[in-house]
Amino acid sequence: MPNLCRDCINIFEGQNRNEGPNKHEYYAEQCPNCHSRRVVSHNELNNLYIAHIDCDAYYAALHKRENPELKNVPVIIGGGKRGVVSTACYIARSYGVKSAMPTFMARKLCPNAVFIKPDMKLYSENARKIRSIFEEITPSVEAVSIDEAYLDLSGTQKLHGLNPAQLLAKIANRIEDEIGITISIGLSENKFLAKTASDMDKPRGFYIISKAEVPKLLWNREIGFLHGVGKATAARFNKLGYKLIGDIAKANKFKFISQFGEHGEWLYNIANGNDNRKVESEHNTKSISTETTFVEDVKDYEYIRTALKNLCEKLARTARIKKLVGKTINIKLKTHDFKTITRQISTAPTQTAKTIFKFADEMLKKEMARSPFRLIGIGLSELLDENSQNNYDLFMEVDKNLELERAIDKISDKFGRDIFKRF
Repeated sequence: MPNLCRDCINIFEGQNRNEGPNKHEYYAEQCPNCHSRRVVSHNELNNLYIAHIDCDAYYAALHKRENPELKNVPVIIGGGKRGVVSTACYIARSYGVKSAMPTFMARKLCPNAVFIKPDMKLYSENARKIRSIFEEITPSVEAVSIDEAYLDLSGTQKLHGLNPAQLLAKIANRIEDEIGITISIGLSENKFLAKTASDMDKPRGFYIISKAEVPKLLWNREIGFLHGVGKATAARFNKLGYKLIGDIAKANKFKFISQFGEHGEWLYNIANGNDNRKVESEHNTKSISTETTFVEDVKDYEYIRTALKNLCEKLARTARIKKLVGKTINIKLKTHDFKTITRQISTAPTQTAKTIFKFADEMLKKEMARSPFRLIGIGLSELLDENSQNNYDLFMEVDKNLELERAIDKISDKFGRDIFKRF
């Protein structure tokens, strides 16, 4: 079985193997080259090339790097009496602290924690450095958020003389040396499995999953383990007899899809380890979107409208970061019975939250009769480079709030996103 030493990047065949903690894997005792015990083993080690990389407790890790005295202290990013936790280091997480938890609750769970206000400038600067390291290895980098990305490493072995697993170990070591934080890596044959793998071994992990292992690794887990399945969704499926991932995977495909529509088709596919999404870099992105699932079905217009406004701000910020403008605004709604509603409208190229929200709100009003809704999403498609001579003047003219929102971006980077409302 192929083995990879994560320290010296050596590939070797293991002779003396012990059953690993995850039972489906076998680990060599140590690397014969450098004697490190940080060794990962897998039958498909030399064949997989889709990776998901997640920075471990990114915000907190950077603050610990800046202040070494915080190394062994629980650190929580967030604050204020009515604030929420942005992220928490792994020490704080051991007390039960989680992202999006109210600050007052985090203080009760972890009274000795050090609370730090967000420093978006610090996070953004280091994210750019990490991104540049990725792009030295492959141009196929899809940033999911400021601290995680997918990489397509197909074809990189000829260029670098190392297989994808070796390149990933090299990236991890370089980020530790140059940035001073750790990352967790998932390697597989598609994005869903790569993301799942990166979640299996944290922090500072390196986990590999092949599609052939899906029945053994995933089917006995509760469906809430699947990405995108929250408590409310899991409860609905549980009532209908789908409690384990294997229950979905073994269901009659056509009956399941007819029952749950587009969402059901997605769940059926990933339950079987299938995901045909490509890693989309900024150069070939066809659309950008964001969505949120409500804890309970919602029919109150003002509540949904507020959620939509927040999503529009997030989407517009992403468009400006990626230097993209969109000519089509898309809204997505999911009803209480899992029916998906999609609507779109064409407009002049835009990347401002105010413009996106104006059109999205109009589409939402027309669909309120079909509420309650359990999910709302907003997207931009027909994307263009913001600097194109053919559209720059046009979208600047239409989006008169663009310079204001860009100025707010700069202030938010420095003082935090919640300092004031955008519109």
